[in-house]
Amino acid sequence: MNSLRTATLRFASLASSSAGALGKRDFTRSLWHMSKKPVAGGPSSDHVTVLNVHKPSINCTCGCNVHTKCERELVEFLTEEIVAERKVQKGKTVPSTLDGFSVKLNGADVELTKQTDKEKVVISLNVNHSVDSEEEPEINPNADKPDLGEMRSKPQFEVDIIKGGTTLSFTCSFLQGEAQEGEYNDVFSIDEMAIFEGEWNDKVYAVAGDVLDGYLYDLLINLLEEKGVSQEFAEKLSDLATAHEHTSYIGLLEKLSKFTTGAK
Repeated sequence: MNSLRTATLRFASLASSSAGALGKRDFTRSLWHMSKKPVAGGPSSDHVTVLNVHKPSINCTCGCNVHTKCERELVEFLTEEIVAERKVQKGKTVPSTLDGFSVKLNGADVELTKQTDKEKVVISLNVNHSVDSEEEPEINPNADKPDLGEMRSKPQFEVDIIKGGTTLSFTCSFLQGEAQEGEYNDVFSIDEMAIFEGEWNDKVYAVAGDVLDGYLYDLLINLLEEKGVSQEFAEKLSDLATAHEHTSYIGLLEKLSKFTTGAK
């Protein structure tokens, strides 16, 4: 997801590198604000302008004489940002089904369910704080259109295989980086495994995936694939999460704009 917010966060973060190391998701002032020309006779571009947000503006374009300068600038930016994000979105939507799993959305939560006569498989995830770039791009601050890494959602996800009142539960995570020579080209790994009766609680014993016997671990990966959670499926799951996270982000921007303007 090469969105404008990617450029905003990464380019602005690079411009402020003297204040700290470059972070992947540094929230700083946007390029839109940084590129505004300084007012003649006003403070130089090397200094931060402090806005008196409590002083009402007498030139509010909506005629209400209430919105502050900061609020107006925020709404102007959000209007442009929403348009740019929708262009990047290109009509991508979350499917109602994915490889035999029904998809249910509830805010940032996503649940996929597949029911058979013998068992039910439930995959659950949350897209909050799940977006990162595929790789760290080298950004030239003088470039008009810097080359940016693709933004994708790769959340941790739970896979529950339910038979009767017993649940075999896996906690899985997407792997970062490319597989090295001689390594499996896996997309995700098992972080933890547990089995319990009824509802899960803190007393349930769980074992970390990295301490499992290697052969047992491979058998469990094969079991997940047999239940429909293959490495290929995990790629599609990331696509679904990316689309939902992006839609949620645009919705957040729209709510922020309405909140700032006082619209209902």
